[in-house]
Amino acid sequence: MTHPFHDFTGKLRHPQVLPQVLDYVKWRRAVRAGEEKGLPMSQIPQNAPVSLNLDLTTACNFRCDHCIDWDILNSKVRHEEQVVRDSIAQMAERGLKSVILIGGGEPTIYPGFVTMVPFLKELGLQVAIVSNGSRNDRLLQVIEYMDAGDWIRLSLDTASNDLFEKMHRPKNRALTLDAICEGVPLLKEKNPAVPIAFSFIITWKGALRDDVAIHENIHEIADAARRAKASKFDYISYKPFLERTESGSEVMDPEKAENKRQVIARIRESIEEAHTIADDSFRIVESINLTLLENGNWQDYTHQPKHCHMQAMRQVLTPSGIYNCPAHRGVP
Repeated sequence: MTHPFHDFTGKLRHPQVLPQVLDYVKWRRAVRAGEEKGLPMSQIPQNAPVSLNLDLTTACNFRCDHCIDWDILNSKVRHEEQVVRDSIAQMAERGLKSVILIGGGEPTIYPGFVTMVPFLKELGLQVAIVSNGSRNDRLLQVIEYMDAGDWIRLSLDTASNDLFEKMHRPKNRALTLDAICEGVPLLKEKNPAVPIAFSFIITWKGALRDDVAIHENIHEIADAARRAKASKFDYISYKPFLERTESGSEVMDPEKAENKRQVIARIRESIEEAHTIADDSFRIVESINLTLLENGNWQDYTHQPKHCHMQAMRQVLTPSGIYNCPAHRGVP
């Protein structure tokens, strides 16, 4: 069964979202009918996307070997913040429901981060933050403005300080996984209503970022769940490593793994062990990609339609431009 986090069709049927979906479907039908008759394209509905991935900055204080965006990090491109705020306010009037501060860089090191979150909440938007955990002090400054419908996710991917340093390579060498996790109970104490997730991207021997070998972390899957639970995270999410193709898209390519079947078996065994740690206060969340990896049918999902309709519902705003898909961030 699909976890509610990944039930996108259910989200599109939400009463606050469905009218925009129906407007879009009606317009697409009109476009198709017009094409058949050789008529000009009909006017697209003046709706904003339902959800926006907002990259506040390209700057990052980590150098993760498995980062999907490492080609676009630490560029000199900057937002004009007032333009961004005015644009989001206009989109909120036209149907925008949520903003995810994520990707392209580390959002908490953006100078205006601590004022951006309350601004978004004043617009009535749901807000999510994906962070590397290096500035939990700034998360502590904004979590009081967030609600139960919001969430925070820390991308940690390991259970030990040693592997954390090797995979994430923080510029501040004194920053450890221990230090990051110690900050989570303070966040939960200040606002227990906001779910906080421990994100774990599963990597294996043979995986590459360009020509750079990625450190394997399968052996730390279960221990990461133990650490996450002990540190008061609400859940841990597991997803397989993605590579960027020459065309710019993000894909899963387990064929490069050494002993692929053995790798998949080890992943499943470790995650089953992680499930034994779950209880009413701590959950294990598995991604759809992980299911496809285990089922061996992931390639079926690489055959995508000519038109991506999700781009009408979700887009990506970065300092370098607007992109129609998080999987193509930075791709012309």
